[in-house]
Amino acid sequence: MKEKGLLIVLSGPSGVGKGTVRKEIFSQSNLNFEYSISMTTRAPREGEVDGVDYFFKSREEFEQLISEGKLLEYAEFVGNYYGTPVDYVRDTLDAGKDIFLEIEVQGAKQVREKFPEGLFIFLAPPSLSVLHSRITNRGTESDEVIQGRMEKARKEIEMMELYDYVVENDEVEKACSRIQSIIVAEHCRLERVQHRYQKMLESE
Repeated sequence: MKEKGLLIVLSGPSGVGKGTVRKEIFSQSNLNFEYSISMTTRAPREGEVDGVDYFFKSREEFEQLISEGKLLEYAEFVGNYYGTPVDYVRDTLDAGKDIFLEIEVQGAKQVREKFPEGLFIFLAPPSLSVLHSRITNRGTESDEVIQGRMEKARKEIEMMELYDYVVENDEVEKACSRIQSIIVAEHCRLERVQHRYQKMLESE
């Protein structure tokens, strides 16, 4: 029987640098897991590519997928939907491949309920002032939206107890190294490998 893949969920408050950390991890050549691209109804930012950074959908298209039960998780955040296609995730795990999700905290909570065996990593900012600076420096949101994101971030940080690990994003390279170490350790967890050695003993 093929060992199922590991569902790796990276989450954290808006502006903490989830996308930057994910891109740095996937820029390395020694990966053995796949990235699950999220869907969103927000407009693409400069440089973002449909089908690479996100699947960009209209609100009507997204709500149709919700009604058909084709999203593993979804959330509405600052007026836009974000979600993860369920079929791609299940197929990848069943094929024995790890899959990496970078999603919002609301979505991670939904995934936790459906895939409690997944690996849930919370990406935290060094401080709230640093988080505010990162959001402001994007230059893409109004003061009102920034204030809404900060209020939301406070509530999301309080939800870190739903996760298995917390990684501080003080420096991108350090955060990536910590995340990769966690993934390696998770693959060595007793309940994931014990059956392999039991079969070895039975075959002798």
